[in-house]
Amino acid sequence: MEHFTHVPDRIAFAAEKLKKVNLVDTASLFCDVYGLEPGQEQAGHRHAVGDKLYFVLEGTGHVRVGADDRAVRPGDLVCAPAGLDHGVRNSGGTRLALLVMMAPKPG
Repeated sequence: MEHFTHVPDRIAFAAEKLKKVNLVDTASLFCDVYGLEPGQEQAGHRHAVGDKLYFVLEGTGHVRVGADDRAVRPGDLVCAPAGLDHGVRNSGGTRLALLVMMAPKPG
């Protein structure tokens, strides 16, 4: 595992679906960078254990946590606590990149 990462160099995109690149993976947490092309989304899902953070690096989109669906832009941080349905979609016209962390890491 790398101890230092320049996140913008690791952002990747794929035409067929959102691209996840793992940056950190320890026994207690993970940190990925997600790249979403316009129109792509992460389907709604929930975790019994583990709180997830989404931090918007570039682009615009929507993040849903429970019944709350909000527009997001660079600099926004969203917390999806364990047990709540959540997902993200790129509703903008440009690429969307998010730093995504979760702790504790799901089994």
